[in-house]
Amino acid sequence: MYLEFEQMPAHSRIWVYQSHRKFTPEEQHWISERLKAFCAQWNTHGSLMPTSFEIRYDQVIILAVDESNLGASGCSIDSSVRVLREIEQNFNLNLLDQGKVSYLTNQDSLEVAKVLGIKSKVEDGILQAETIVLNPVVSKKSDLDSIWLIQAKESWLNKYFMN
Repeated sequence: MYLEFEQMPAHSRIWVYQSHRKFTPEEQHWISERLKAFCAQWNTHGSLMPTSFEIRYDQVIILAVDESNLGASGCSIDSSVRVLREIEQNFNLNLLDQGKVSYLTNQDSLEVAKVLGIKSKVEDGILQAETIVLNPVVSKKSDLDSIWLIQAKESWLNKYFMN
């Protein structure tokens, strides 16, 4: 059962998917409609779960499920991945590859880089210790307000900075 993202409880489980590029307005509209339809029927073992999504920075999809009554089963999680693959294929996106680091270049602009090239971004001064990065280990909706946006030096990237 689809709910507005703001209506989802703080303890809701989340999954964050980062695109390598921003969505166009048309893509964002299509993605939103597809995810609303998916969330409206997303179920675990035949029982609907309170679910939602949000798109941030025009390129990050956050899926949310309230598991307080029913936990998301492996099959239900697989169904969400199938929808994300469909989105990837329709718009030539890269959402499911976890080998990415996302960081803010200003308050509203997100840059997504491959993990393999991140050391050179540090060496070139593009990514600095104080740069705000998206924390990939968030798991609850409440994490989005507390530990999702952190300084690079507070993340696993700290190993690249002089201490």
